[in-house]
Amino acid sequence: MGDVMIMNQAEETASRLGIDLAQLDLDSIHLPPGENCGIITDDDDVYEDDQQELDSGFGNIIVVDNLPVVPPEKFEKLEGVVRKIYSQIGVIKDDGLWMPVDSETRKTLGYCFIEYNTPQEAELAKEKTNGYKLDKAHIFSVNMFDDFDKFMKVPNEWAPPEFNPYTPGENLQQWLTDEKARDQFVIRAGTDTEVLWNDARHLKPEPVYKRTYWTESFVQWSPLGTYLATVHRQGAAVWGGAATFNRLMRYAHPQVKLIDFSPGEKYLVTYSSHEPSNPRDANRIVLNIFDVRTGKVMRDFKGSADEYAVGGTGGVAGVSWPVFRWGGGKDKYFAKLGKNAISVYETETFTLIDKKSLKVESVMDFSWSPTDPILALFVPELGGGNQPARVSLVQIPSKDELRQKNLFSVSDCKMYWQSNGDYLAVKVDRYTKTKKSTYTGFELFRIKERDIPIEVLELDNKNDKIIAFAWEPKGHRFAVIHGDSPRPDISFYTMKTANNTSRVSKLTTLKGKQANALFWSPSGRFIVLAGLKGFNGQLEFYNVDELETMATAEHFMATDIEWDPTGRYVATAVTSVHEMENGFNIWSFNGKLLYRILKDHFYQFLWRPRPSSFLSPEKEEEIAKNLKKYSKKYEAEDQDVSLQLSEQEREKRRALKDEWEKWINKWKRLHEEEKLERHRLRDGEASDEEEEYEAKEIEVEEVVDVSEEVVSFDE
Repeated sequence: MGDVMIMNQAEETASRLGIDLAQLDLDSIHLPPGENCGIITDDDDVYEDDQQELDSGFGNIIVVDNLPVVPPEKFEKLEGVVRKIYSQIGVIKDDGLWMPVDSETRKTLGYCFIEYNTPQEAELAKEKTNGYKLDKAHIFSVNMFDDFDKFMKVPNEWAPPEFNPYTPGENLQQWLTDEKARDQFVIRAGTDTEVLWNDARHLKPEPVYKRTYWTESFVQWSPLGTYLATVHRQGAAVWGGAATFNRLMRYAHPQVKLIDFSPGEKYLVTYSSHEPSNPRDANRIVLNIFDVRTGKVMRDFKGSADEYAVGGTGGVAGVSWPVFRWGGGKDKYFAKLGKNAISVYETETFTLIDKKSLKVESVMDFSWSPTDPILALFVPELGGGNQPARVSLVQIPSKDELRQKNLFSVSDCKMYWQSNGDYLAVKVDRYTKTKKSTYTGFELFRIKERDIPIEVLELDNKNDKIIAFAWEPKGHRFAVIHGDSPRPDISFYTMKTANNTSRVSKLTTLKGKQANALFWSPSGRFIVLAGLKGFNGQLEFYNVDELETMATAEHFMATDIEWDPTGRYVATAVTSVHEMENGFNIWSFNGKLLYRILKDHFYQFLWRPRPSSFLSPEKEEEIAKNLKKYSKKYEAEDQDVSLQLSEQEREKRRALKDEWEKWINKWKRLHEEEKLERHRLRDGEASDEEEEYEAKEIEVEEVVDVSEEVVSFDE
């Protein structure tokens, strides 16, 4: 809907006017970065909503020049075209569009004035439509009304511009050169956002940067860790640097709710929704794709929530998120799921590949290979089961089908890519013959092998419910939690046998574990078997190489678990969904609790991602073989830290001892000062030594009660 409907209406109106709108394309309107997007941060002078109030000056008025000059009979139609274009950007005031006419010819003068509710909307309209091509003869020239005073003061004589010497920008990767090889993380608690080093050797976090009211909803690292993004009412912003976290760029998008980076950090997707005036209409959706470095809008999308409510893993207002999924490597392609189609765009021109979507009837889901331009898509059964469900692999940009697998009696499918793109696992839920229940199996695609062979895997008990599935990063193994709560089983499988042949086989099954989530180390080999939510934070640190448990632990009520990017440490957190015990714990990879931090109203914990290593696989293999040689340096550093911690502990004990002795000496002095008073109170007994006192027994008789009674004697 969205842009297509607007285009049709505009073209219909323009054809009656005799205006050539053949090249009219709302999607070609770009938004350069503004001077100030109105993002509220703690260094702005104003926090209140009065930035949104109606402006009493002329800052909310724009002048649009180079409009067609038309006679009175076409005036209303031209005004309709202009209004349709500019009402997409903001709310035009009542009687806020004025198009002057020549008093003699009664023709328009080729320009108009448009008054918006806010200066922000006017700035946005100027930036998006200046240079906008209505047709071959009419290219808009848009200025702010307030700018005319500035233009009138332009000097008559030209003066050469001032030369500004080049100053190199800040190194945004400097944090990667930390001498202690530490990793950073960001937390949000209350109104504060903090970036900290994980100083595991000293068993505490080291502050890097702290800011109050840094964001109005959440923060998010870019995929390679270069930027930290914050979200505000007027848009988003990215920050970076060594220790100061300077603001690098702002992205104007009023009422933005969600953001998403492309994997290579080149682009930022922002999303907002606006409630319609008619309750029966769907929410209005706006999506912008910004160039991260320049702040330029490369493409914008508008439409109803219904158009974006399919696929994805989460979102707001019925819209699945992320709407656009990136693939092909180096941010080359992005795609979205539509009705009976997958729209694939390339980022060189931000247009559809071959100028048309990939038509797939009833397609329900798709996902990109993490490393190659390959789409995996799922189509359910059609025609009441006459046409089987299928999973297809499609090459992009050719759109050739590489492999297809037909599936029968399917109720649902989920697709899981291995991080290197070597394998694709498809979890298939199938109906039994009676259609009263389902059972689950896996279709395992070997993507990098000739003709993409497929293996079928069924569990020993195929009726087991699948609770969780996860591939080993950069490896050939995967784990499955299956069975019934509260104690399901966990099975580990490998795609390669001992003699390196390609055949899936089971490694082991762990019986009756209190776990419902799997968290592999980024470097593989180790995994945390976690029991979240109803399992109250049960943790088991497991070595898959040795098939043995390294440690069991508990972080009561834990809601989040995240490995650091190197696989050395694990963070577990209790966020504010629970009212008590908010905060986070840092563990070693083998399950040793290193330190614990409690924070009231704790909202977020995010490790800062790292870019891929520049080392070749051969160099990494050489380092692994000679690890003892490289580790000597770090063992010496660890020994120094250990001695330092021991000395700190000894110093702490000495300080406690000194404090105790000061307290004792204080009371001894007070005791001596009160000696004469004690002598007086003891009636001359001077001794303070207990053994010099003589114990005497003194009997004291006391009349408890006296009563009188008259006694009569019989005669």
